[in-house]
Amino acid sequence: MVRLRLDLAYDGTDFSGWARQPGRRTVQGEIEQALGRILRLGEPAMLTVAGRTDAGVHARGQVAHVDVPDGSLAELDGNRGPLSVDERLSALVRRLGGVMTPDVRIYRVSVAPEGFDARFSATFRRYAYRVSDAVGGVDPLRRHEVVWHNRPLDLGALNAAATRLIGEHDFAAFCKRREGATTIRELQRLEWVREPDGVLVATVVADAFCHSMVRALVGSLLAVGDGRRPVEWPGEVLTRAVRDSGVHVAPAHGLCLEEVGYPPEPELAARAEATRRVRMLSPLGGAALQDE
Repeated sequence: MVRLRLDLAYDGTDFSGWARQPGRRTVQGEIEQALGRILRLGEPAMLTVAGRTDAGVHARGQVAHVDVPDGSLAELDGNRGPLSVDERLSALVRRLGGVMTPDVRIYRVSVAPEGFDARFSATFRRYAYRVSDAVGGVDPLRRHEVVWHNRPLDLGALNAAATRLIGEHDFAAFCKRREGATTIRELQRLEWVREPDGVLVATVVADAFCHSMVRALVGSLLAVGDGRRPVEWPGEVLTRAVRDSGVHVAPAHGLCLEEVGYPPEPELAARAEATRRVRMLSPLGGAALQDE
């Protein structure tokens, strides 16, 4: 078997999220079907992804891996004879582009380094959330990636509230509970900027995210930014460590996975093992690191 790393992007508008679901169109399902067809796999391809995004969430820097029989790459050889590994992988990218719909693109396939795991080797995930408070609404050409907030937003208040959330905390107040899953995370960065076109962008970076965490954080901050809540409120909610009915989850389409970070190659296996060990320590042996 050979492990392939896939770097990809997708518009989540018409997908029921990343994870394969019977009877629903998902990113994972589309890619696995295309890989099986092109490589003529006897068994279905099984992708492992860095961040399992929800329905409507986009990705620009998603990473996945798949293990395929080494001989399956020979299916990509051309009429001129056997190709090199790099030539075969380039051919695979072209073939994927030819059979997949335009809302999902595999823009790079490479042989993964020793010890690489798209999910467990990751050291951080970086998301961006985009929102507009323009009086007339969102630019219609960006309506699938920018959320309209029908109240003026104060950039200073957004960032003042965000600083109270940075660090390692129990983010239970901002997560959808899953049986046996820990809600402790290290939020490394949460910062807002207003771009020249007026769109506000929140950059959110953590080692991993629990389910709906980013959108819940954004929802709490928007309530501060438009003056409905005081600057201290999100931090107070955080310290209570219980889901607060006042925290509204922001719409999915404003969220995009921008980047997944990994350590240097010699550290990949150790990072993956350390992450798995954290999972085993979670209550009931459940998944400790669930992603947005």
